[in-house]
Amino acid sequence: MTKIFFVLLLCLIIAASSGFVNCFDVEKKEKIGIFELNKGDLSLKVTNWGASILSLVIPDKNGKLSDVVLGYDSVKDYTNDTTYFGATVGRVANRIGGAQFTLNGIHYKLVANEGNNTLHGGARGFSDVLWKVKRYQKEGPSPSITFSYHSIDGEQGFPGDLLVTVSYILTGKNQLVILMKGKTLNKPTPVNLANHAYWNLGGHNSGNILNEVVQIFGSKITPVDSKLIPTGKFASVKGTAYDFLKPQTVGSRINQLAETKGYDINYVLDGEKGQKIKLAAIVQDKKSGRVLELFTNAPGLQFYTGNYVKDLKGKGGYVYQSHSGLCLESQAFPDSVNQPNFPSTIVTPEKPYKHYMLFKFSTKNPYISSK
Repeated sequence: MTKIFFVLLLCLIIAASSGFVNCFDVEKKEKIGIFELNKGDLSLKVTNWGASILSLVIPDKNGKLSDVVLGYDSVKDYTNDTTYFGATVGRVANRIGGAQFTLNGIHYKLVANEGNNTLHGGARGFSDVLWKVKRYQKEGPSPSITFSYHSIDGEQGFPGDLLVTVSYILTGKNQLVILMKGKTLNKPTPVNLANHAYWNLGGHNSGNILNEVVQIFGSKITPVDSKLIPTGKFASVKGTAYDFLKPQTVGSRINQLAETKGYDINYVLDGEKGQKIKLAAIVQDKKSGRVLELFTNAPGLQFYTGNYVKDLKGKGGYVYQSHSGLCLESQAFPDSVNQPNFPSTIVTPEKPYKHYMLFKFSTKNPYISSK
């Protein structure tokens, strides 16, 4: 028997007990790298650590280029990050109440990492692992990169071997597509991947996002309890601080959310029946003129305003504080595995997972007045 056999055997034993080891990286160790994609005025940098966005540089109304994503100077800082800057989060994004669920009569206990709950996949979710570079195409009309990860059966308590890919694609004029796919090889399992970039259209170092104008195309939210776990009900946003059906500045009613220090809620996205890709949100920074439009096939959008970011040293030594950026996390509803009236997040060998996001950047917008 070879040495690698004993290493693999030991790895499997550890994985079975802890869920922290990916044995498929034993023979070929990937290295953390930074990869750049350029098309026109848009420049994107990503890393295979957590399949994360490091930076996105776009022009303002005067052609001035700025990085509009919060982050760090060194990729090493992302390995110790607890804010999920730019990361791909999963196997199940957002929260799972009690760090447990039952599927097909089998009870699964997960790794709790936010009190008694599981957040963004557990203590070592997809944001804290090294992905493989499956494909990297720097040239051509649509520069792209695809990362892949094999999540083993039992990792963080989740059932089934799961193969996932995340692709970043530059297309059109100042457009970014993020495509996430997943396929379970054996057992049914919940899958809900999301991108956790913190956006500040004025520039990552321009201050807070309270004056940015936001429109969210969701007329309902999924209310939560004191631990931010959904109650299973739906509530209209009309007449509340959560109403962004018409454009509003982020800070216009944020003081009504003292308990959470800002927005951290899932919106039920509107859209015509049968419509696969829908407009989820628009953000505009009036000073720079930059506009972001997000289209997705996901049923929900977690809107988060970086409420607990504090004294965090970022790019160029700039110190991020609360509300330095906002997150537009298109995804399935939180705690769907424990909420029978929420859309299912269960993936089977016959039913793969696909999550599509299109970010359009511009300096002109038909929905929000620039006045």
